[in-house]
Amino acid sequence: MTTFEIIIIAVGLAMDASAVSLAAAAAGYAKDARAMFRLSFHFGLFQFLMPVLGWFLGIGFASHFKTFDHWIAFFLLAFVGIRMIREGMDRSPGKQKNDPSRGMTMVMLSVATSIDALAIGLSLAMLEVNIWYPSIMIGVITTFMSFLSIKIGAKLGALFGKKMEILGGIILIFIGTRILFFHLFP
Repeated sequence: MTTFEIIIIAVGLAMDASAVSLAAAAAGYAKDARAMFRLSFHFGLFQFLMPVLGWFLGIGFASHFKTFDHWIAFFLLAFVGIRMIREGMDRSPGKQKNDPSRGMTMVMLSVATSIDALAIGLSLAMLEVNIWYPSIMIGVITTFMSFLSIKIGAKLGALFGKKMEILGGIILIFIGTRILFFHLFP
């Protein structure tokens, strides 16, 4: 497998994490450097770890996991998306409650956006490709793309305010629905 092929795979895998990063930042959650770091680092970390995990799981478990992986991603993204929409519609002043750059929400988003990377790891095991170089590339590219998306999303959030939180929630639900659709109707 060439470096170019690995980069193409990494960019493809990073798209969901980048879209979630953009939505979270546009909704006003990634305002400071720590939140930006947490989101981009964790998305990159999970995108690095999931192919490694998939590679080690091997072929035997792949067929079982493929039957429900898309449902996990859909439900996690829909859950967080609905919470973001509800908060975006809440007109009461106060601090946002469900910061996607913290706690279990961040873990859920990280898992949901990296499930496809687990499948890539399983595929690389079947092709007998050494997993470390592709996984590192996938993690680094995801971190970089997520960081850039956060920067863009923050500018959009400053322009459009709470409407971006609603849009961010809709985007998360759309991403989950897209994952589900492409797995159910290949």
